[in-house]
Amino acid sequence: SFSEGLAAVRVGEFLTGKWGYIGKQGKVVIKPQFDSAFPFHNGLADVLVGDKYGFIDKQGKFVIDPKFDFADSFSDGLAVVRIGDEETGKHSYIDNGGKIISTPQFDQISAFAEGLAAVRIGDDKTGKWGYIGR
Repeated sequence: SFSEGLAAVRVGEFLTGKWGYIGKQGKVVIKPQFDSAFPFHNGLADVLVGDKYGFIDKQGKFVIDPKFDFADSFSDGLAVVRIGDEETGKHSYIDNGGKIISTPQFDQISAFAEGLAAVRIGDDKTGKWGYIGR
């Protein structure tokens, strides 16, 4: 689907094709070069290159180099990132310049909405949830 005037599209085979973006006229705006691509939010889109996530602008230039093990779209000016694998990695938030704004310490987190985000420290069964502000 389109987000901020662009839509992610895959060109090529299912497992080996590359992702890029088209504009509303159906023309390629950002050439297919990513292993996965996600919608634009706050002017940036998270893309996967190899096994690392980074963020590009609407010209396809990296604003935040691929260095995160997981990333999610920007919301309220911040994006969720994970450093480390799914089992032992920790989550944090980055600003639109790529600066980590809190020590990666959370085992699960949500995007910010209305200035708050839900976070969990600990595992699924015994972990504790709470809310943090920006």
